[in-house]
Amino acid sequence: MTEAPAQAPTPVVHPPLPLSQAVAYMGAAVVLALAQGLGQGFVAANIPPIAGDLGITTTQASWLMAAYMIPRASLPLLLIKIRTQYGLRRFAELGIIAYVAVAFASVWITDFRSAVVVQALSGAAAAPLSTLAFMYMLEPLAPEWKMRLGLPAAMAVMMAGPTLARVVSPALIGDGGLTGIHLTALGLAMVSLMLVFRLPLRPVPHMKVIQPLDFVSFLLIGFGFAGLTIGFVMGPIHYWTDAPWVGLLLAASVASLAMAVAVELNRAAPLLDIRWLASPAMLHLTATLFLFRLILSEQSAGAPRMFQTLGVAPAQMTGLFAVIVGASLLGGLACVAWMRPNRVGALHLVALLLIAAGAFMDAQATIDTRPAQMIASQALIGFAGMLFLPPAMMAGLIQALARGPQYLLSFVIVFISTQSLGGVLGSGLFTTLINHRQAAHYATLTEQLATADAPTAQAIAARAAALAAQMPDAAARGAQAAAQIAQDAAAQAYVMAYNDAYLLTALIALGAAFVLVLHLLRDRMVLRLTARVQADKTQPDATP
Repeated sequence: MTEAPAQAPTPVVHPPLPLSQAVAYMGAAVVLALAQGLGQGFVAANIPPIAGDLGITTTQASWLMAAYMIPRASLPLLLIKIRTQYGLRRFAELGIIAYVAVAFASVWITDFRSAVVVQALSGAAAAPLSTLAFMYMLEPLAPEWKMRLGLPAAMAVMMAGPTLARVVSPALIGDGGLTGIHLTALGLAMVSLMLVFRLPLRPVPHMKVIQPLDFVSFLLIGFGFAGLTIGFVMGPIHYWTDAPWVGLLLAASVASLAMAVAVELNRAAPLLDIRWLASPAMLHLTATLFLFRLILSEQSAGAPRMFQTLGVAPAQMTGLFAVIVGASLLGGLACVAWMRPNRVGALHLVALLLIAAGAFMDAQATIDTRPAQMIASQALIGFAGMLFLPPAMMAGLIQALARGPQYLLSFVIVFISTQSLGGVLGSGLFTTLINHRQAAHYATLTEQLATADAPTAQAIAARAAALAAQMPDAAARGAQAAAQIAQDAAAQAYVMAYNDAYLLTALIALGAAFVLVLHLLRDRMVLRLTARVQADKTQPDATP
């Protein structure tokens, strides 16, 4: 029995809502986006407190992040088809009810196993929230404003959520453990539930689009994404060569994805249109999104972890993260003002130059650097992040809709996958680079700290003298002073490793900007030549 092609229904264009209702729907989009973003950010920002609360190691607690990200990366494969077949309202209501149920269950977590299960369910329940946030932001707007206002506004709030979690987490934790965080997530989920039922989305036509082979492709792609997520979360922690299972898992993931491609290429109604995704335009867009997600890891996996290594408490970093949130929102406003289809390349060039400038500023860090010294550089990177993603998504949506509504699913999967997997892969590669460079710098520093070296001996003597009032024994003071200098050397090695990573990020951003300039110049030359040829063809022949 052959598989019948399933065409997506033609999109329905609803008239814009009155102003009061439009504000309510956009407010609901903000709440939904924050519920999803804060839920993800609370896990990433509080791995050590979570480990302490559950009585486990931070290595074990890292599995919670992997458990959350696996369904976030793979579940959107089916969500659009489920929404198309069963309707927006049912999709919204069931999705938000599942999210509230999981948020309620998270309050009662008592052990590691239940925490892993709940985090996996949280990632699955949070996946529809991203879609709902987009829908509620676009729902009340006229068609001409959906791309220009709705898209950057939704993305600004969604991108700000994980960083905002680092701003509010210290106040929520306080002396009461993680209860405040769980109750906050539950409260946002219940408010979201009320808004979804109080402000229903307008219906769109239903259509049977789910095919049996969709589940086969989903399982293969889901396993591949899950393996990549686990591998790049746990690989840097266990270190790649010390854990053979990481390599086996990555190999199995690649094999699973290859099998999924083979299945999809031989289907009449594929879940993903592989041939279109392999076209030059889509490969270029995919590579652009993936590269940008990788270099943005400088902000998510760079400064926070460096300051944690230097002993800076989370409460001392709230000001820095608040500035990053503000810069991201300003980037969204800039997109509303300047984003047009013909300006995508220019906006991307500005974003890359801002990232390069911010990363280069960060590369000057020292052991005495504190969050206040990185406010300007991190604000530039936060602003650049929002200046890049909405135009990229707009360009992809235009390409997909120009081919037909059925191509929308393939593009959305590419976008979500590059952002979810790109973030995980970028963080894993960034952490691996840090670990490698830290070991190299520490080996060099320890060679320089030989006790026979005169400056080192003087430093140990000075430290020992400072400890005289606390430790009367001279040998103990000398040992303690040497240990302190060794600790300082380890911290200095970490800072030097982060500086190497920041500098590499700046160089990659500059390289990408150079390639983009060449691409823009080529496009301009092609347009001029095309216009000249057309003009020559339309001119009348002047010969008698």
